[in-house]
Amino acid sequence: MRRCCLSSCFIPTRLSKRAHFLTLDCLTTNTTKFEFRRFQSFWYHSSPVHYLTAESAVGIHHAKAVKSGSFQHLNVANHFLNLSVKSQDLNYAHKLFNEISDRDVRTWTILMSGYARIGVSTMVLDLLREMRIEGVHPNQFSLSIVFKCCSSTSDLRMGMGIHGWILRSGINLDVVLDNSILDFYVKCGSFDHAKTLFSVMVERDTVSWNIMVGAYMHLGDMEKSLAMFNSMPSKDVASWNTILDGLMRNGYERTALELLYEMANNGHELNKVTFSIALVLVSSLSIMELGRQIHGRALKFGFEKDGFVRTSLIDMYCKCGKMEKASVIFRKRPLDCVGTQNSKITFGEPTAEIVSWSSMVSGYVQNGEFKDALKMFISMVHEQVEVDRFTITSIVSACADAGILELGRQIHAYIQKVGYTLDVYLSSSLVYMYAKCGSLDDAWKIFKQTVHPNVVLWTAMITGSALHGQGRKAIWLFEQMVHEGIKPNEVTFVGVLTACSHAGLLEEGSKYFRLMKEVYGIKPGVEHFTCMVDLYGRAGHLDKVEAFIHENAISDLSGVWRSFLSSCTLHKNIEMGKWVSEKLLQLEPLEAGPYVLLSNMCSTNDRWVEAANVRSLMRRRMVKKVPGQSWIQLKNQVHTFVMGDRSHPQETDIYSFLDELTGRLKEIGYSSNVNLVMQDVEEEQREVLLGYHSEKLALVYGIISTTSEMPIQIMKNLRICIDCHSFVKYTSQLLHREIIVRDMHRFHHFKSGHCTCGDYW
Repeated sequence: MRRCCLSSCFIPTRLSKRAHFLTLDCLTTNTTKFEFRRFQSFWYHSSPVHYLTAESAVGIHHAKAVKSGSFQHLNVANHFLNLSVKSQDLNYAHKLFNEISDRDVRTWTILMSGYARIGVSTMVLDLLREMRIEGVHPNQFSLSIVFKCCSSTSDLRMGMGIHGWILRSGINLDVVLDNSILDFYVKCGSFDHAKTLFSVMVERDTVSWNIMVGAYMHLGDMEKSLAMFNSMPSKDVASWNTILDGLMRNGYERTALELLYEMANNGHELNKVTFSIALVLVSSLSIMELGRQIHGRALKFGFEKDGFVRTSLIDMYCKCGKMEKASVIFRKRPLDCVGTQNSKITFGEPTAEIVSWSSMVSGYVQNGEFKDALKMFISMVHEQVEVDRFTITSIVSACADAGILELGRQIHAYIQKVGYTLDVYLSSSLVYMYAKCGSLDDAWKIFKQTVHPNVVLWTAMITGSALHGQGRKAIWLFEQMVHEGIKPNEVTFVGVLTACSHAGLLEEGSKYFRLMKEVYGIKPGVEHFTCMVDLYGRAGHLDKVEAFIHENAISDLSGVWRSFLSSCTLHKNIEMGKWVSEKLLQLEPLEAGPYVLLSNMCSTNDRWVEAANVRSLMRRRMVKKVPGQSWIQLKNQVHTFVMGDRSHPQETDIYSFLDELTGRLKEIGYSSNVNLVMQDVEEEQREVLLGYHSEKLALVYGIISTTSEMPIQIMKNLRICIDCHSFVKYTSQLLHREIIVRDMHRFHHFKSGHCTCGDYW
């Protein structure tokens, strides 16, 4: 092999013998992409080296040009420099640039554009200084590149200095350069300079107007932005996209929708960006029918194959609750989108394909399909798709809501494996996940490891403590947060009021409710009112609940009546319960909760006719009760049970052990609370019906499937009943097992015959 000292690259000697079709003329005048492909194909098939990069091809052409002497011609040198820049080998391009002895403005501009394209703004500014020192005057294109770099680094002082030099030097300002300067001032936040420049521009094109419309949008001045948009002499598709996107981002979705209709009806051009914006708009408004129409038009125009239009379609169907349609579009993804070279977490700008995976994961989570969300995430990792922050947060939330601790731990380990340092937001998600999955100790570890926790992280820890019935600990956390100068928000107060409610801290709860309004000026929302009703109701102060509802004029909030009715059921006040249920049924005639609670109250007090009438009313109105479910995760598999479930493969072992366990528990004091059976049957039949509640089946399966040292954790979608609570307490005492149950309200930690709730839940 021979070495060219000027080009610093090796040239295979066999090339000159066999690549005779690449003449010097084609290298020095008009080398095409087709000829490069021919050359690469030839070298791939004839050389022991099995791959030739674009950079290597440029180097070989460069060396031949140097050898022939044609590289001394400036147009040839500029051509090779341009090829090197396009191949993104800036180190090689800079070496080649240094070999060019008589550089003109095009030479400098080519290299500047290369560095600008990869975001190395400091090098662009250095090149401008060197260019001026050498006496080469930048042209409009060079200066446009410079202003773009000043915009990206928000270097207002540098940009203003260059603008002043342009004015002093008398350089001709065309509309392209004017637009670059205008865009620079807008992006650097110097809006007064932008307005002044716009007013004195000799020539304005559509781009100039679009920049100013976008600038007013950024400032939140929707009136001025719309006025400027309407006064534009001509509008292109970018103009419409700018106004639609700006209106949507500033909360003017309905106005954006009206303009979208106007754009479509007037026959204006729609591009793929328009379709993406329109689909995001439909998602925010949840207008499914309009989304289908836009989907049809995207198919007509052939935009459905565009990555971001496809992603917007997936997101739209996910947010409208149509996961099957979203899944169909997702499965039709191009083959070249399946997988990447390396699986990693990315926190830069995600590609359309990454966004589509993320949309599917978050869509399943938002629609409560946690099992499918977890399957999708596992497939994402297996196919080596980059995982962005949004996906990680969504899947951690899915683990939290489903209560799947083991998978949550695996995802935490995955985050650590790829080397990402936890910030306060991801730490908050993990704290919530561990707390909602029953491992408050792990939540505490993450909380203590986080440097400078913000209000979100403090709130996560307060809420986690509340879920586990640690009311005093939640209050202590709240006071510590305030002591450190962090201002609580409305979510923080929901957490601390929930903690007071679960722990029966009546005085403390009243104190923090007043503090929220009087000191922090936070207007109570439905969650705060519901917490207070729950606080008084659990404590048996039903008269106070009624007075609180009227004093705060919240009789239109169904949430507070639901909480009130639950307290009436708990304290067996059937007369007040009937009155509350009537109020609630006026607000929620098709919700099952009020019917079920009222029926249960009547049944508990042996008022079977009234209970039957309530259930009959449910059937006539076609209101369906949510079935009680309990689930347990073992060895990465979730086992779900319903009352009297016989579908499990080990149902014989489960029922046999359950009958045996029930007998042993009765020997140490347990007795079935048959009053909880809501059917008018004999006592023996009531005991049979009560004995096979879903949490008992899940508990027994956990006992027969694990060792005695391993805690058993069960999740339930409804409130645990009194009988099951007693059953689990006695089981923890008999078998010396630690048992954790999460119902729809809180966690119950059972150990040695005691529960952390203190029988107050």
